[in-house]
Amino acid sequence: MKEDAYGLPVSTQSDTALRAYMRDLDRLLSMDDGGTPLFGDAIAADGNFALAHIAQARHLILLGRVDDARAVAARASALDAGLHDRERAHVAAVALAINGQAAAALDAVRRHVAAYPTDPLVLSLALGVYGLIAFSGRRDHHREQRDLLEELAPKWPEHWWFLGFLGWSHAETGEPEAGGRIVDRSLALNGRNAQAVHARMHAYVELGDQDKGAAFLEAWLRDYKPGNMLHCHLNWHMALFELDQGKPDSAFARYMSCIRPGVVAAAGFPKLADAASLLWRMQAYGALPDPLPWREVADMAIQVFPRAGLTFADLHAAMACAAAGDSEALERRIDELDQALASGKLRQGEIVPALCRALGAYVRGEDAEVIRLIDGALPELPRVAGSHAQREVFEDTLISACLRAKRTDRARELLTRRLARRPRRQDAKWLETLEASL
Repeated sequence: MKEDAYGLPVSTQSDTALRAYMRDLDRLLSMDDGGTPLFGDAIAADGNFALAHIAQARHLILLGRVDDARAVAARASALDAGLHDRERAHVAAVALAINGQAAAALDAVRRHVAAYPTDPLVLSLALGVYGLIAFSGRRDHHREQRDLLEELAPKWPEHWWFLGFLGWSHAETGEPEAGGRIVDRSLALNGRNAQAVHARMHAYVELGDQDKGAAFLEAWLRDYKPGNMLHCHLNWHMALFELDQGKPDSAFARYMSCIRPGVVAAAGFPKLADAASLLWRMQAYGALPDPLPWREVADMAIQVFPRAGLTFADLHAAMACAAAGDSEALERRIDELDQALASGKLRQGEIVPALCRALGAYVRGEDAEVIRLIDGALPELPRVAGSHAQREVFEDTLISACLRAKRTDRARELLTRRLARRPRRQDAKWLETLEASL
């Protein structure tokens, strides 16, 4: 039986199919994909190549083409004859994730990587801010990912994909300097690894090195074309750097050209999170005069996520609807979250509807309610998934509400704590304004 580049058995007898599969797997893992479905060449060379079919299904789900992804996953699952046990388990784990069976998928991933620790596509399901571990509802999901990667590290050589995620896990668990060095090793091996570039941005953010991050990212993005899966999100990072550098007009121009829903080809979930959270920060910082173009974001949120069910999307849909003045859509989503909580189906717990209520209260100027709700949610905030950088939008909202309500002691406490962890111009500006008002 043939083996792939990771030393794992594959049942295809076609060298052409295997070469095409490995080429496109590298493109998928690096998020240097071009925005069109991968693995077509491998499937054309061997129509019974189940791994190519399930990998294509994984790519389709990341592109937001859910129905297509599930149809291709069903086709892959039907190609059972002659598969090695590794392939059969691989297909099953990915299919579970694509079909929304998150808990069962995570269990399958754990079993699979215990037996086949160097199977990157299956392992990738568990990783990142939108992976199965992050959406498990655990407070310590960053630590859990790092523990998993460190356990597997002896099985991996110096590999660009693995190092990117290993470094990211260090950055998100309080060691951004060490994490940045690990990610740099990944980029030295594969400079086109957008996942590692993304990880490097998080290390820069946690270190407070916005200027270095902006310089690196601005240069790298010149060769990373629209349509690639991380193009929108990396531009989101760049816009945040520009906001912190006091360049709100540049950040907004980047929003309009690279992030706003009407121009972005990204999947609905990351597109919503990036658009809503960037506009919300601009609003909270007073970076640009109102009105900001919220209606387009709210309409997309309602269309793509008509019902509550995906926590991180629900929070950003609530953000968009609140800011757009669509109180009816906001209250409907909160009601659905309350129902899910009451029936035990909301793994992230009561903080999700509480945060949604806080967003509505913020727009209405009910700062005491914002402070009460977000202060109560802060200890559990990691449970909603996302990165530290993404979740800071809720801390920003709390700080802004404290400043508006003249809760200076609480605002100073929050700002001082964040500045002690890493420099940030916006926090320093807020703190300077606060001290000058006393």
